[in-house]
Amino acid sequence: MNIFSSYTLVIFLACTVILSYLFNVISKKTKIPSVLLLILTGIVVKQVMIVAEVPAQNWFPILEVLGIVGLIMIVLEAALDLELTKEKAPLILRSFAVALFGLLLSTGVCAMIIHFFIEVSNSQAVLYAIPLAIISSAIVIPSVGHMVADKKEFLIYEGTFSDILGIMFFYFLVGAMEAPAGENVLLSAGGNLLITIGLSFLLSYLLILVFHRLSGQVKLFLLISVLILLYAVGKQFHLSSLLIILVFGLILNNHKLFFRGPLANQIKEETILAILSNFKVVTLETSFVVRTFFFIIFGLSIALSALFNIEVFLISLCIIVALYMVRFLVLKIFSSSKVDDFLFIAPRGLITILLFYSIPIQFESSDFDTGILLYVILISSGLMSWALIRADKKDVFETVLEEVRVEHENPPEAELNPAPSTDSETEAEDSNSEKTE
Repeated sequence: MNIFSSYTLVIFLACTVILSYLFNVISKKTKIPSVLLLILTGIVVKQVMIVAEVPAQNWFPILEVLGIVGLIMIVLEAALDLELTKEKAPLILRSFAVALFGLLLSTGVCAMIIHFFIEVSNSQAVLYAIPLAIISSAIVIPSVGHMVADKKEFLIYEGTFSDILGIMFFYFLVGAMEAPAGENVLLSAGGNLLITIGLSFLLSYLLILVFHRLSGQVKLFLLISVLILLYAVGKQFHLSSLLIILVFGLILNNHKLFFRGPLANQIKEETILAILSNFKVVTLETSFVVRTFFFIIFGLSIALSALFNIEVFLISLCIIVALYMVRFLVLKIFSSSKVDDFLFIAPRGLITILLFYSIPIQFESSDFDTGILLYVILISSGLMSWALIRADKKDVFETVLEEVRVEHENPPEAELNPAPSTDSETEAEDSNSEKTE
């Protein structure tokens, strides 16, 4: 039997998807993020390959492609969940403020720590700090489904904004570092942003109108392919093409808001709703598969020796402490809920890994160990697991207390107004008293 045959590869791919689904089930029961289980699986598979003397592979090209597709799918999935209504405006603004200031302050503090421990320039330190400052919506969204509605929505919005703002900030910095000397970076970036926003709205309206009229059965993956094509072409022209994905998702999910007046007559509500419903399913399923293989391959690419480096551990620990101190401060200022409800639900994951591997080769530093990345992901995910388990117990305790309080304040009517004695009961009581006498 040839263990390296095509059929073996197919078996491995199928088993990986099945295992990922089981990890999701385990995650719901134990609150351990499935991402951790996938990374650990990749590490175990790598050790098995070493024992079996399988030649070392360069996983980076596969990881990069999966990361790009995963990034597009994550932003699209998040955008399809964002509802723009007046009622949700305060919640959206609070979560945006927490994501924005949390990202900026975390980046600054992490950059100082990296610059202190590692010999890099200030701009390099910021470039390495941005991925560490971004909260992973890919981990947050599937992990908070059981929480109270307003808390869940806040965390989903925050994670989504953190991803999008972090990615834009990262590529803006890369563009600024690559810009020729003397070029006005802010003016160039501002023009780039305006052009991208204009194209994003124009292309989004056109795509919705065109796909709304397509009668074929197979069109959802065609739509995804067109979006991926637009993203890739936009990147070639140095546009902030992730905005195209974000704007398209927002317009599709909030079509009543964007298709008004004459435009409202150009679409059929039932057709748009059918496309939206099916598109959400396809996006969710595709994101699941892409994330699965991304984290497995990331586990395969990890050198375990990095975890036994005491300096790497100390740098990671300083970064983790700094991240949660910043988060505590930002939540204290902008959040309307208790800080401890959200403090530790801030994992790092796919975007962190993807942006780290997207740092241009001319700005890379050989002194920055990937073990820092792994430690931050593992510790932040572990803290989130603990926080979710604690939140579950707290919610159960508060629910019981609320039931007791309500029962105490509103006792049953039978206790407040005892039923009057019937004639037969009165006669029985008289008879018993006569016998006693």
